[in-house]
Amino acid sequence: MDKKNALRAGAVAAGTTLMMLLLSSPALAVTADDGDDPGPGLSVIETLGLFVAAPIVLFLVIAGLVMIGDKSKKPV
Repeated sequence: MDKKNALRAGAVAAGTTLMMLLLSSPALAVTADDGDDPGPGLSVIETLGLFVAAPIVLFLVIAGLVMIGDKSKKPV
C-alpha cells in the first residue's frame, strides 16, 4: 500500500472514530435505575493497579513467554 492510501485510510478511521464519539449519547450514569446495586468504589491505588499495573505485568509475562519460546528454536 502506498503512502497516499495509508494516509487516506488513517484519516477515514480517525474521522469515523471522532464522529462516533461526538454523536454518541451519554451513559446517564448519574441517575440510578431500578435494581441497581453498585458496590463500593475503588481507591486510587486499586484503580492504578487494575488499569495500569495489571496490563503492564500481563504484557511483560506474555512477551517473556514469547521470547523464551523463540529462543528455544535453533536456527537452521
